[in-house]
Amino acid sequence: MTLQEIGKRAKDVSRRLSILGQTEKNQGLLEVAESLVAGQEEILSANEQDMERARENGMSQGMLDRLKLTPARIESMAEGLRQVAALDDPVGEVISMKTRPNGLLIGQKRVPLGVIGIIYEARPNVTADAFGLCFKSGNAVILKGGSDAISSNVAIVKRIQEGLERAGLPEDAVQLIEDTSRSTTREFMKLNEYVDVLIPRGGAGLIKTVVENSTIPVIETGTGNCHIYIDEGADLSMALNIIENAKTQRISVCNACESLVVHQSVAKEFLPQLQQRLNPYQVEIRGDERAVEIVPEFVPAAPEDWGKEYLDYILSCRIVDSFEEAVEHINRYSTGHSEAIITRDYERAQRFLNEIDSAAVYVNASTRFTDGFEFGFGAEIGISTQKLHARGPMGLKELTTTKYIIYGNGQVRP
Repeated sequence: MTLQEIGKRAKDVSRRLSILGQTEKNQGLLEVAESLVAGQEEILSANEQDMERARENGMSQGMLDRLKLTPARIESMAEGLRQVAALDDPVGEVISMKTRPNGLLIGQKRVPLGVIGIIYEARPNVTADAFGLCFKSGNAVILKGGSDAISSNVAIVKRIQEGLERAGLPEDAVQLIEDTSRSTTREFMKLNEYVDVLIPRGGAGLIKTVVENSTIPVIETGTGNCHIYIDEGADLSMALNIIENAKTQRISVCNACESLVVHQSVAKEFLPQLQQRLNPYQVEIRGDERAVEIVPEFVPAAPEDWGKEYLDYILSCRIVDSFEEAVEHINRYSTGHSEAIITRDYERAQRFLNEIDSAAVYVNASTRFTDGFEFGFGAEIGISTQKLHARGPMGLKELTTTKYIIYGNGQVRP
């Protein structure tokens, strides 16, 4: 099937999806969840083909973790769809309604975006998450995964379409572009006749390519160089627990901590404890000159380390002399994703929330919570690091737009 045919089918089915009732959509999501679980062996077999190719191609450990599916991860995909089914349907919500002096009743209500295109890398769970959110919000979705996960994606989409069929709903609600060539990807970016918005999910290179080449409006889901700042007088035990979680629980995700900023007043006490806490995970800490003086086992950091998303057992560490220097460093090198401060000081906590320009800003908590499921959205379409039209974890409401609805009784404009 050509891209034009895929686009036309998506546009056609989007009109039907936009008027589906909540009950129909929820039933479809539940049927798809069951279909994924029932097809577990088929999906795992396809995923193993992808994993084998990835190992042969020398894929990094972090990326292999993103690619790998397990029975638990498939169940998590299914549970994500069940969670989405349990959420309120945003479509049709009337946001405002007011009467003008001439008697016109003017309101706004939520409507689907239409056709959403997703370009993503080796994350097969995105296939189910993207479908679920787009479907519940009344949108058709066209998926363009990377070559690394093609076998997994084909198997997952097959199970999704089988679930939709069982629910008596259109299979074209989700379509997968199986040609993984770069030329097809670039052609897809220009399919603005049919696609209303394009969302890239992946590394900085992919996002940059989409932003620079797409003729379709783009919502950027950015990379995650996430910082944790250890403030003067911080609870160091709390800091160690949070960093261990944010860095090591899962290294391959965009909300993992990649960079530490430590106030000089606690550095001598804290950094040796940090080294000891992260040693069992073999985390390589790349420190500035002062940090290396305190812990000689640290690796001297290069200038490029401050802005890097490692997706690996690597952590940069810089010592600062003041809160202001910490904020300046973070705002300079952050990718605008998630940042945290560990502090006992209420005033500095509030300043951190106000002065750090990122999508999610934490006080005394792990950056790993920047996630649609954790925020109560069910699954998520991605973490938007831009400021239009959505920012942070993108759930159902972020996949809708609004239109004005106007009631009159014969008014004409004078």
